[in-house]
Amino acid sequence: MTDLDTRVAPAHAPLLRRAIPALLGYAAVRALGLVVLALWSAARGKSAYTLLTARWDSLWYTRVAELGYGYEVRLPNGDVHSNLAFFPLLPWLERLGHAALPLSYADAGFVVGLLASLAAACGIFAVAERVYGPRVGICAVLLWAVLPVGIVQSMAYSESLFTALAAWSLYALLTGRWITAGTLAALAGLTRPVGAAVVAAVWVAGMLSFVRDRSTMRTPGAHNTEHAPAPTPGASDNTRAPAHTPGVEAASYNPHIPEAPADTPAPSAPPAPTWRRALGMVISPLGAAGYVLWVGQRTGRGLLGYLDVQAGWRNGFDGGYAFARFVADKFTSFPSAFAGAGLIIGVALLLWLYVTGVRRRQPVELLVYTGVVLALALCASSYFGSKPRLLMPAFPVLLPLACALARLRTSRSALVTGGLAVATAVYGAFWLNGSGPP
Repeated sequence: MTDLDTRVAPAHAPLLRRAIPALLGYAAVRALGLVVLALWSAARGKSAYTLLTARWDSLWYTRVAELGYGYEVRLPNGDVHSNLAFFPLLPWLERLGHAALPLSYADAGFVVGLLASLAAACGIFAVAERVYGPRVGICAVLLWAVLPVGIVQSMAYSESLFTALAAWSLYALLTGRWITAGTLAALAGLTRPVGAAVVAAVWVAGMLSFVRDRSTMRTPGAHNTEHAPAPTPGASDNTRAPAHTPGVEAASYNPHIPEAPADTPAPSAPPAPTWRRALGMVISPLGAAGYVLWVGQRTGRGLLGYLDVQAGWRNGFDGGYAFARFVADKFTSFPSAFAGAGLIIGVALLLWLYVTGVRRRQPVELLVYTGVVLALALCASSYFGSKPRLLMPAFPVLLPLACALARLRTSRSALVTGGLAVATAVYGAFWLNGSGPP
């Protein structure tokens, strides 16, 4: 194989084959986390499997899968915790797994979470590779795996399922598959309330594409057939060359042209026909809108029904006021002040990474999606301890770090990710063996 073949051929290999290194690395990190959790739990006389499948939100999902909606808990303070707060896609899949296989509802939830986490890892690789190349794609997957709350990816929770649907919807947008993007966005909207972030990405990208169409048509000398930019390498199969050869066709490759840096975004995909873009936009909100309307009809409160359900959990959107007060309260005593400082640093880091993505001109689909996820997670008025896992689907915020990691030598990047994997495994075991929910 020539040097030219070595540089260009990987872009034309099937996506799953290109993702194998990322998936193997991801599986190794998750396996380490599960082993440490099992050892830690055994030492404390607890079942690691029970921690993963039969506590906190997992119980609510399996109850919906088994008995349907209508269950609620009335607390002494008057709050009403209704299972209508939990979106239906994960319970539907748990019910399907229970019916098709000899699995309990909890077992089915664990299997769904396991498969969804692998699908999410592959989707994250696909997005990162599309934008920055395969090496950044691998690093992005590993960074997502070693998040401090990464153990949630192995639980019977909906975060992995949602991230998988969101990542593949974003990839479909980046490659011009609008109907697929809209369908996956609708499914994401049936998974978690933050499905609104995927819908927003589809709609903003669609509206901007229509604006570009009109702008191009008004340009003197432009014709309807000349709207689309030149296709990227591998456009026939909706892939692109690795990031170090953006815009280079195999036949015109010149080894004397300097390689682009790892954080150079890929060109956009050619625009799809107008009707496909419009149909994708129409489909995208149907999942979330359908469930919210159904809850409103069931509660008799119309459009306010789902908001009432969330209010019963003391959950709402206040622009971050309650979270700011929560952080400020940490500084009322000396020991907790360190936690308050850590929270401020963490939020500042998230915002800095997001701004870095804006400055590096990440695709608008990723910026809109990430911005909405961050806003909904940071500005919710309750469950402050759960914010780290609520932020987990915002994987594009990791791309600047993935670009930096990809520039290191392989041995150094392996050392960094290995160290983070060990720390994450220990923290995850400590976290799940605690008293509070993740």
